[in-house]
This record gives sequence, structure tokens and C-alpha cells, in this order.
Amino acid sequence: MNDLLSKLTQKKQKLDSFRPLSLALVNNLDEWFKVELTYTSNAIEGNTLTRKETALVVEEGITVRGKTLKEHLEAINHAQALDFIKDFVGKKREDLTKRELLGMHGLILKKIDDDDAGKYRNVAVRIKGTDVILPNPLKVPELMDSFFEWLHGKNNDHPVKIAADAHIKLVSIHPFLDGNGRTARLLMNLLLMQKGYPPALVRKEDREAYIDSIQKAQLNNNFKDYYKVIYKAIDRSLDIYLDAVEGKTPTSVVQKRLLRIGELAEETGETLHSIRHWLEKGLLEVAEHTRAGYQLFDRSMIEKVKEIRRLQREERLTIEEIKNRLES
Repeated sequence: MNDLLSKLTQKKQKLDSFRPLSLALVNNLDEWFKVELTYTSNAIEGNTLTRKETALVVEEGITVRGKTLKEHLEAINHAQALDFIKDFVGKKREDLTKRELLGMHGLILKKIDDDDAGKYRNVAVRIKGTDVILPNPLKVPELMDSFFEWLHGKNNDHPVKIAADAHIKLVSIHPFLDGNGRTARLLMNLLLMQKGYPPALVRKEDREAYIDSIQKAQLNNNFKDYYKVIYKAIDRSLDIYLDAVEGKTPTSVVQKRLLRIGELAEETGETLHSIRHWLEKGLLEVAEHTRAGYQLFDRSMIEKVKEIRRLQREERLTIEEIKNRLES
């Protein structure tokens, strides 16, 4: 793990060498990360809004047909919570209090569950599909007091590890009835940004590995996989920033992370015919269209294409069976 932390430190130092960044670039990155973090954080919790739909809701205030009111509110609320934590980026972690944490959580559940928004839970909860036993609700206030003592205490660990530890400690206490994961990721990203790191980007396709790593840490006190997932998420974000400041990509951050259909075919070793066929059958999704009408695919489609081909070759599944497998 120390090698990974050293790698992150080096990339952070490289990014620092470009500071101060231009205001236009900072605003561009901020807007892209607002949508991406909102989309991914909510998707991990089961929200079905696509990346494009999330952008429409957050940036344009457009209602997406066929999506629930709750899913719309989750997108709006998370984006507002990201704006909220920016007010504390210039402060130190020692300055963060219960008030700020409850403020984050209050925004996450705003108009979804106002009775529990910004309040510690007073009932027992269980996480479906796991043997993890969460603390008794009567112990939550005391555990949270201990959490803040740890957060405010002297700590010589790497700032990335401290941020990751804050996340796992909070989700393990599970102080809220709902919204624990989103609030913990917000806190982690605030701690990262306070130290000059970009927020950790835990993608939708990382969901299973992310959840499994948390459970392994909680059940077996084995944090290796957990740190690996979080450090990789931060490394991914650093690469996005470095690509932008080094001028390796177009001005639009969103565009730079997307692929045209020919590039997707080249990256995966597939033919254009196969890509178009799978797109037509609903196995792949288009992230955006250029003004000229070209289809653009998120880089996550690379792994999906590889998985489709694997399911065909190794398990000999039909298109419909593959679609069901991917959706599940």
C-alpha cells in the first residue's frame, strides 16, 4: 500500500507544479466532477439515472421521463451537498464538527426523508446480504463522539489514508437511517480536497469490488482490498486533472473521457459491426452525441464490451441472456 501512496504523492506534486490553475480550467473540472460524482455515488446506491440524465437534472433542471421523483431528488441533493462542502475546503479537518456532517446528511435526504435528514438514527439497522452487525442505535452518539475525537486528533498518516479511514469508520458506525454511503464519500472527498487532492471517483462499475472490500474490512479487519479500491479511485481523478493541465485532452473534460465508436472498437479489438449490433440490442449505451451527431461512449463501455464477448465465447449466452446478466 505504501507504494500506491507514494505514487499518489508524486502525481499530487506534479499537479501542484501547475498551480495556480486557470479559473476556466478549474470551473470546467468542477462542473464535470459535480456530475460525475453525483452520478457514480448515487448509482452505487441503486439510482438508475444515467450519466447523461444526471447531467440534465443537475445542470438543466430537466425532468427525465420514466424516472422516480426520489431519483431526481437524489441527484439534485447530492449536487447541492457537493456545493456545500466546498465552503469547508479551505479549513482543516480539525475544524469539521458534527454540525457540518449533519449538514451534509441533511442535504442528501432533503425532501426524501425530512424526518431523518441531518439526524442520527434511533433504530437498529441491518445491511442486506451481509453478516456485518452494525452498532446499537443507543451507542451511535458515543461512537460519533469518538469518531470526531479521532478526526480532530494528531495523525501522522498520509492524508489519503486519513480520508479513506474516515470513510470506512463512518460507514461502519452507520450513524444514519439512510444516506450513510453518500455522506461518508462526501466527507472523504472533503478531506482529500482540503489537502489539495481531487475527489475520489469510485465508478459504478467498481461497485461490487467497493462494497466487497468494505465488508471484508468490517468482518475480517482486512483493509488491503479497501485501500486498493479507494487509492485507485483517487489515482483515476489525479490522472483526469493531469491530463487536463498538461493539455493532452480537449478543453471539454467530458468530451476527453469519451470515445467515438471507432475508438471503442479499436480499444477492444472488436469490429464496428459488433459494436453497432450490441448497441442496437441495448447491451451498450451512448453517453453523448457531438454537434455533428457522432456517438460518444464512456470509457466504462470498454470493460462492458470485453464482458459481452467473454459471455459469448466462454458461457455461450444469447444476446437476451447477456442483457439480463449485465442488468443484474
